Amino acid sequence: MKEAASKQIESILKDYHWMMNSIKVLRDSMKDAGEGLTAQYGDESSMPKPQGTTSDPVYREVKRREKRYGVIHKYEEKISVIQDRLHLIRDNREQEVLHWILEGKSYRWIALHMGLSHSHIGRIKDAIVSQMSSDVPNVTNETKLLNHKSAC
Repeated sequence: MKEAASKQIESILKDYHWMMNSIKVLRDSMKDAGEGLTAQYGDESSMPKPQGTTSDPVYREVKRREKRYGVIHKYEEKISVIQDRLHLIRDNREQEVLHWILEGKSYRWIALHMGLSHSHIGRIKDAIVSQMSSDVPNVTNETKLLNHKSAC
């Protein structure tokens, strides 16, 4: 069980930076409420519609945005798994490595920055993952949430 939690946390650490960027971009893109879209009206509104989909562009835009909000929510859940455990990392060296991992830097970049070998950075990252996964009950509950497929 702890091994699964460790893999989950390690995966989220690896993806943390791009998920944060995606959340920012998605939120910015969702601010515009689909200007210029209007539903059909007049004679066209009473005409038969093709089966299996709606021809209403406003409805389709709402459904598309609903799916994007689901993606944002999924990324936020994953990111909160890490953010809720940041307090568990107390060692200064581990905090520095964690900071740069969350910023999306490579092990080699972090190693050059800190004057350590990239394999040593990997060992420090393993220690960070181990400490963050020590709170197994919460991780497994969130893992179930993260693995749950959205209906979107």
